[in-house]
Amino acid sequence: MTVPWLCDKRRMFHSSLRPAYAFRARCPARAGILAAASLLTLSFCGCAQAQNGFPSFRNLVKKVAPSVVNISVTEEQSAESPDDGQDQVPGRHRPGKNRVLGAGSGFIIDPSGYIVTNDHVVGGASRITVSLADGTQLPARVVGIDELTDIAVIKVAARHALPAVNWGDSRQVEVGDWILVAGNPFGLGSSVTAGIISARGRDIMSGPFDDFLQLDAPINPGNSGGPTFDMTGEVVGVTTAIISPTGGSVGIGFAIPSELAEGIVTELEQRGHIDRGWLGIGVSDAEADAAAPGVVVTGVEPSGPAARAGLRSKDRILTVDGAPVDTALGLIRKIAGIHPGRSARLNVVRRGRPMVATVVVGLRPMTQAE
Repeated sequence: MTVPWLCDKRRMFHSSLRPAYAFRARCPARAGILAAASLLTLSFCGCAQAQNGFPSFRNLVKKVAPSVVNISVTEEQSAESPDDGQDQVPGRHRPGKNRVLGAGSGFIIDPSGYIVTNDHVVGGASRITVSLADGTQLPARVVGIDELTDIAVIKVAARHALPAVNWGDSRQVEVGDWILVAGNPFGLGSSVTAGIISARGRDIMSGPFDDFLQLDAPINPGNSGGPTFDMTGEVVGVTTAIISPTGGSVGIGFAIPSELAEGIVTELEQRGHIDRGWLGIGVSDAEADAAAPGVVVTGVEPSGPAARAGLRSKDRILTVDGAPVDTALGLIRKIAGIHPGRSARLNVVRRGRPMVATVVVGLRPMTQAE
């Protein structure tokens, strides 16, 4: 698999892959929102024992419901934008010529009012309103957005401490484990669904950092940005996308794992943006029958960090700071985690000869894959 230099997650979405909030039809990685607010009253099974031997989720729902919020957004559109039929999409409303409303989900991660949601829910919004579980509506501002992982942090100014949930460890959840998903499907108001982790490590071609939890809990447009809970009530994922030919749930949904989301959210809270490392190379996986492991350099940007360090096309990168890399995406993620300006030591094979290259990692442009 060749990873291109230019990577636009909007272009890479498959036609049947939709954000779990997919009311904005023009771009599948952007969403609109239908204003709605209500208590999280729908309870499925949970941690208590219920009839017929099945577990009940009612105690878990009562525990986490106050921290789940509905998000309504107003997005202004330019007067020159053509009318492409977006107002005909179910759940989408255009009250004025250049205004679009829609709805999504989120969850409170800090009592002071920090809320996690998706970039495609609030990105581009001119006004954001958060509806708490008790019916209170508060204006919100964007603290930070990371388009590459589709994570956003917004903040409300509440008069009192808000009920917040804790991050769980998605590395500890396994295929077959129960999960509870909360959100605002179709703008109807908050509700919950239950299911299991059906797969891990899914790459849905939305960007270079795909590593999703696959869920079989029903997820629909409007669920985006909502939490995926484990059975202790901790957040192990941020609901973000579904695969569906119709736009509704067919039982395949995806959540950003907490092991990725937590660090992104912390940095967005503190800095408002994410600085990622970049080498300025094109890379591809080695052929399955290749004599040597590693990642093959397919091209080098002339003025990039890798070029300045002497890397060449057809070099094979084996390790980064001693850690083996065996896939192109693995290399991209490893470099992205190195703060720009720091040095990285690469073990490289060139024409069968081992060598070491020390690269001063650059700042990743938003349009670059590596």
